[in-house]
Amino acid sequence: MTRQPTFLESISTIIVMIIIVITGFVVFDIPIQALLILASAYAAFIARRVGLKWQDLEEGITHRLATAMPAIFIILAVGIIVGTWMYSGTVPALIYYGLEFLDPNLFLVSAFIICAITSVATGTAWGSASTAGIALMAIATQLHITPGMAAGAIIAGAVFGDKMSPLSDTTNLAALVTKVNIFAHIRAMIWTTVPASIIGLIVWYFAGMQFGGNTNTSQVNQMLSELSKIYNINIFVWIPLLIIITCLLLKISTVPAMLISSLSAIIVGAFNHGFNIVDGFKSTFDGFNKGMVAASSGDLSDRAINLVEQGGMMSMTEIIVTIFCGYAFAGIVEKAGCLDVILKTISKNINSVGQLILATVIGSLIMVLAAGVASVVIIMVGVLMMEMYNDMNLDRSNLSRTLEDSGTMIIPLIPWGTSGIYYTQQLGVSVDQFFIWAVPCYLCIIFAIFYGFSGIGIKKAKSQ
Repeated sequence: MTRQPTFLESISTIIVMIIIVITGFVVFDIPIQALLILASAYAAFIARRVGLKWQDLEEGITHRLATAMPAIFIILAVGIIVGTWMYSGTVPALIYYGLEFLDPNLFLVSAFIICAITSVATGTAWGSASTAGIALMAIATQLHITPGMAAGAIIAGAVFGDKMSPLSDTTNLAALVTKVNIFAHIRAMIWTTVPASIIGLIVWYFAGMQFGGNTNTSQVNQMLSELSKIYNINIFVWIPLLIIITCLLLKISTVPAMLISSLSAIIVGAFNHGFNIVDGFKSTFDGFNKGMVAASSGDLSDRAINLVEQGGMMSMTEIIVTIFCGYAFAGIVEKAGCLDVILKTISKNINSVGQLILATVIGSLIMVLAAGVASVVIIMVGVLMMEMYNDMNLDRSNLSRTLEDSGTMIIPLIPWGTSGIYYTQQLGVSVDQFFIWAVPCYLCIIFAIFYGFSGIGIKKAKSQ
């Protein structure tokens, strides 16, 4: 016999989770996945108090994980396509031409655009920052550009491209959790991401004017030379990109489209660059690496190695494990009825769309500060708030967009978060140095709240 949990029992699952994550992750540097399992254990304790058995919890976890499988398939396909596009030279070609035509007088603006293009192509902000971003930071040093300015533009571009890419793991996750079509989700994000980025471009344009003049382009020339040694950059490297665009235009499902493109990338890499075709298939699992480069390419610099060694399904294991751990917690809390109790209590105090958007933003920020991982924010807040959007007759793309505005975009600005740590290590700049210059990362929240109270850009649900 089960009973409904009290509000105190219900909210305690969230509070304890936040305390566990903040204490474990920030103070003791314990992996977020282990902390989520510990939080799940407390949620299971509450579930036991209300009368549920372990078999009931297994059912709740399994049901919740089943809804995550489409995103997991896409995430694995993203790993495959990044590895094979490195093998085919598609991603390096994007970076090659971006660096070749870089205007020193517009470095900050160019840095944003280059990283945005790279992230859209690969679906990963981290990959963009660790390839084009590293090269751009080296160029910034030659231009005597303030490191924080350069890093801010690079990170903003990387995150912008990640958000707008149908290959992105967090973009697919946000669409999955809120049950929104991936392209409807991307279209919704245009309302906040594009205006915030335009303001960022204006800021970077005027800030970058002081760094004009002649510059030593040796860093650029060295990178271009090394890319030319590794790849035959010609028209054929664009085939995988054209194929996936064609597939998406023909409305072929995302995963098959990516796999078809990946197969073409293996063929291009083998015949255009002379790579071992077996290595092409290996790149789908472990990613592309310097050992696959032809012997005639010579020694490569660390920057070139960081550029080519990307992708593979194994590179996506952390986000998948995080999804499993986060969904274990969500499945237990949902099965125990805690989410329903919290939802009903919160809904009593929310009477407008603006208040709902604001509540979503605040909840996401709390989760970001606690967990430091975008996937956890999307899962937890998305599950918690979705029914309230349905009750207000709002299209769920409003929720998916807000989750990314106050989750994915903010993550790089959290010093103890995985992204904040990653960017700091890769670019050699601390969060306090680039925070103010990553303009779109914090402006998206302001636009989200403004739209909520003004009604601009708020889409109503279609009548059934």
